[in-house]
Amino acid sequence: MPKINSRIVGPALVATGPTTVYTVPASTRAVIRRIHVYNPSGSAVTFTMSIGADAAATRIYDARSIAAAAAGVTTNQLDDYGPYSLEAATTIQVAAGTNNVLNIVIDADLHTV
Repeated sequence: MPKINSRIVGPALVATGPTTVYTVPASTRAVIRRIHVYNPSGSAVTFTMSIGADAAATRIYDARSIAAAAAGVTTNQLDDYGPYSLEAATTIQVAAGTNNVLNIVIDADLHTV
């Protein structure tokens, strides 16, 4: 089973959504290795992320507040190193409390199955 390390999302702005940002391709398993969300704004913004269709039971983040950017502040970002294993056709959906402020990058190992 060949493995490819890949950036599967971003850098991309997060809409108020929920918006599908990635769908695992056919014959592939994706293992998320890093989710990075950054808030460059002067106000806190909430972040929601689901694996699968957005619902309370599929959320790994549910209106998680990401602090405002300020000099010397590192709480204005979220880093999650998983791992989360996703099968073919599984989607990732994200949403933000404020449109197009948060920036997201997701890295994963893609395995051909």
